Amino acid sequence: MRKLIVYAVAAMILVSCGTAQPVKIYGPLYYWGGSQVKMNSTTSIYEDLAYKNYRQKTPQITCSLICAYEDMVQNPGGMRKVPPPGICAEYGYLLMIPESASTFAENATEKQKKVFAGQDGDYRTLFSRKAGEMFELEMKYYPESQVFIKPLVEKLRNR
Repeated sequence: MRKLIVYAVAAMILVSCGTAQPVKIYGPLYYWGGSQVKMNSTTSIYEDLAYKNYRQKTPQITCSLICAYEDMVQNPGGMRKVPPPGICAEYGYLLMIPESASTFAENATEKQKKVFAGQDGDYRTLFSRKAGEMFELEMKYYPESQVFIKPLVEKLRNR
C-alpha cells in the first residue's frame, strides 16, 4: 500500500511539471478575415461585417464586406489554405446583385478600390465575371455544394 501511495505522489509531481499553457497542435482550419476584440469577445472581421450588412446595409458596410470577401478568397489561410465553406458562394451572390457594382463604384474608399486595381472602374463587368468565378471556386473546393450552386447559377444566367 505504501508503494502505491509513493507511486501516486510521484505521478502527480511529474504531471504537474508539464507546461502551464496547453500546447496548440492545431490552428484554425480557415482564415475568416482577421479578428478584432469587441466587448470582451473576439470576432472575425467577416462576422462583424456580415452581421452589420444584414442589420443595417449601408453602402460603406457593403464596400467593406466586398473587400473582406476578396481578402478571404485571395489570401486563404488556416490549415486548409482554401477559403472557408460557403464564402465563395456568398461573395459571388453579393457580386451578382446589380446594385453592388454601382454601390462600390460610388462609395468605396481609394484604399478599397485598390483591391481591384487595374479594372478601369468598370465594376459591373468585373463583378459579373468574378461572381461566376466565385461560384466555380465554391464547387471546386467543396464539390458537395454543386447540388445548390448549379441550379442557382442556371437561374442567374437565365435572368
